[in-house]
Amino acid sequence: MTRTASNASAVERAFRAALYDDTDTGLDTGASVLAADPAADAELARRGEEFVGTAWQRGWQPADVVRLVRRELEDVHVRLAAALIRAQAGRDRPRGRRWAAQLAELPEGPAREADRFAQATTALELYRLLLRLPTLEPLQDEPRCASGPAASRMLARIRALLAKAEATGYPEEAEALSAKAQELMARHSVDEALLAAEAPAPDAPGACRIGVEPPYEQAKAVLLDAVAGANHCRAVWNEPLGFSTVVGFEADLEAVELMYTSLLVQATHAMTKAEAAQRAGGRKRTKTFRQSFLAAYAHRVGDRLAAAAESQVTQDLLPVLATREIAVTDRLERMFPKTTTTRLRGVTDAAGWTEGARAADRAQVRARPRLE
Repeated sequence: MTRTASNASAVERAFRAALYDDTDTGLDTGASVLAADPAADAELARRGEEFVGTAWQRGWQPADVVRLVRRELEDVHVRLAAALIRAQAGRDRPRGRRWAAQLAELPEGPAREADRFAQATTALELYRLLLRLPTLEPLQDEPRCASGPAASRMLARIRALLAKAEATGYPEEAEALSAKAQELMARHSVDEALLAAEAPAPDAPGACRIGVEPPYEQAKAVLLDAVAGANHCRAVWNEPLGFSTVVGFEADLEAVELMYTSLLVQATHAMTKAEAAQRAGGRKRTKTFRQSFLAAYAHRVGDRLAAAAESQVTQDLLPVLATREIAVTDRLERMFPKTTTTRLRGVTDAAGWTEGARAADRAQVRARPRLE
């Protein structure tokens, strides 16, 4: 038996013991086999990259894998997953701008453990998870009409405005900054729609996944759904895997990501202040206060966004937007033939609901300016 075959045999023996047996005994047996054979390390890494490649075939993307590993395992597993994704990317085909951005955001630093047995255990625990990844709805690798330099500059400016709005302690300044960001998003979206309508090969809707992290993920999913709807997109929440898939045209997907993130930051700041006020008044707040707060916030912001969306455009733009809405709905229905409506549960704290609604009324959500 050659040395390479021997190394592969050690990895196979470890996999048989650990990957197809969920017990700690199987994991310990597999880790012991690998720890005793340093020559098997390269083959173990190669097989890890194969697991990553299989995840892409099942519809997963780098951010999806990192999000799940972070939720299910430990930081050392996240760093190992990031290292495998980077290594696999060197041999992967180009997959577009959004994919490249996810690769650039992977956690830095090596996955170091105290000894070989711990290293092998980490690898096998990660591979167990990767082996059992379900198949997801495939996303388009790259929008047909990629954003040019002008659009990139516009989005960078929008991000900067929203960051300032979130950081300032002056409500009037936050309102002005957020209103300007909303104005730029509206103009960017409509410019993209008009350009696509005039192009020889019309743009097509794409999709992206946005993490909806615990705690209080149900209220966050409802908030994301409201932001998506106001920006001509549709969102479908996958509760078990902790994300929503948002379907829409690229300019609108960018707007949804930016505004949802900004509103979530604003909601968190407002909830922290409301809790401090409650404690100062002698009332101890609990998880139910925060849950009710965010539920009310999502509900009220949704109402405000829906009302604003009714008068965002002029009559001459309606045919263009109606055509795009049909395309988005068609893409959504092909990706998700069966969906259900999310209803808020567990809202039991009246004070939390009241404070959340007040915070939503103060949130910087402006109707897009009437577009000429």
